[in-house]
Amino acid sequence: MWARFLAATVLGLPLTVGLIGLVALAWPGDPRLTTLPWVMLTFPTWIAMMTLAFVFKSAQRAWLWLGSATGLCFGLLYGLKALGWIGVHA
Repeated sequence: MWARFLAATVLGLPLTVGLIGLVALAWPGDPRLTTLPWVMLTFPTWIAMMTLAFVFKSAQRAWLWLGSATGLCFGLLYGLKALGWIGVHA
């Protein structure tokens, strides 16, 4: 139980930032108008990602899945940014 709690605590916020960042940067439209709704969705998404750790049967699976999802999100962010497909354009 404590290991899942630690996985939720350590990996919940980075996974949330990765997901929201990926969607917010890929979303079409003016970022000045779309940023606030995505920022407001951060807290409910964070709670959902933290509760996701308790869905798995073991703490090892929670660490593996949450860690892999976090790495995938940030890998996609950096890859798409390097390709020039997403980014902050003021």
